[in-house]
Amino acid sequence: MMPLNMAKNSTWLCSFLLVPLLAFAGAPADTGGGRYTSVPASPDGIGKVYMGREIAKVMSFYGASWLDRPERAEEERPEHVLAALDLKPGMAVADVGAGSGYYASRIAKHVGKRGVVYAVDVQPEMIDILKLQMKQRGVTNVKPILGTATDPRLPQGALDLALLVDVYHELEYPYEMLAAVVRALKPGGRVVFVEFRGDDPQVPIKALHTMTEAQVRKEAAVLPLEWVKTVGGLPWQHLIVFRKR
Repeated sequence: MMPLNMAKNSTWLCSFLLVPLLAFAGAPADTGGGRYTSVPASPDGIGKVYMGREIAKVMSFYGASWLDRPERAEEERPEHVLAALDLKPGMAVADVGAGSGYYASRIAKHVGKRGVVYAVDVQPEMIDILKLQMKQRGVTNVKPILGTATDPRLPQGALDLALLVDVYHELEYPYEMLAAVVRALKPGGRVVFVEFRGDDPQVPIKALHTMTEAQVRKEAAVLPLEWVKTVGGLPWQHLIVFRKR
């Protein structure tokens, strides 16, 4: 996710200047079965198009502190997101693109000690940051997982819910990653996308770091997922829920 006015946050700016030096861990050759096309990269993209949209650059671990900024509570209303997830004690949940664990730690409280949160990220440095955060917060039911560009390395058929917050638009291999997430869901399990609204001019986020509901539903439709609902009421984002068929 990239704010329009990056000068307000030097850490955020630094992270995106350093992004070209980083790549998804273990990225395979881009065969993709013809799913992807190459274009000249835009300033915020990687020059790779999937289903009509250019994939955005990934946020590097250098911007991890921005993920835990105090303003995030007001800008994203995480309590509303968590309420919409209908979390229950004992659930198995994946936070895909977990970053520093902002959502993973909060989900962990809702699922309780009988539940588990698989916190997936592709940067080893971000996993280290997440582990430190969980240790400092005394969270014991979050399991960090170092994924790859095509595989979140989640246990198959084990999840009640998979959550992707402001990350799907940055996945280098969105089809492969989402397919792997779907395989990890139990029958009837849910996958939830939280993305900055791409059709709202009031959202102060650069275009490639937003998605419209129509685009999310278009990309989910190629996998065995059925749309359940779209939740509004968030300041800048929409929350889109699908269920595994």
